[in-house]
Amino acid sequence: MTTAASSSEAPTFLSFGGDKYRGAVVEDLQLPPAFALDLNEKILKAIEFAYERDFSYIPVLAKDRKPIGYVDVGALKKQWEGGQAKPEDPILSHTTQFKRGKSQPYTVITPWTPLADLEAFLKDNDFAIVTDSGRKFVLGVATADDLTNFVSRRG
Repeated sequence: MTTAASSSEAPTFLSFGGDKYRGAVVEDLQLPPAFALDLNEKILKAIEFAYERDFSYIPVLAKDRKPIGYVDVGALKKQWEGGQAKPEDPILSHTTQFKRGKSQPYTVITPWTPLADLEAFLKDNDFAIVTDSGRKFVLGVATADDLTNFVSRRG
């Protein structure tokens, strides 16, 4: 994942042709509502929600509710089972933090981002955090599997 240019700028879309999506946007994926963890939560909460909701990645938020990183649920489950993660551990100790800086511009993915642009983003990233255009709220998490499922449903 990467960081943002400025929240006041309009998002820039990459648009790589994409007939298979027929003009669809991220909103058309009908993603489940986002679940995110506060950076002060404990591992136990992440494990419980991961089992309940079957998420692969859980965004981790700073106090201002902006994403600072994510928990890879598969890796966390392995650490849990191997005794390397304890229920009382802070989630931050198992969070992959986003690299932020001018060399890695933030790509804003919103409900109105064309699926062709999302597909291009997912070529270099395992998932995308879907936010409002101002990046104040996490709305969902999209993966390549979501795109595959969308295409197969749509026929």
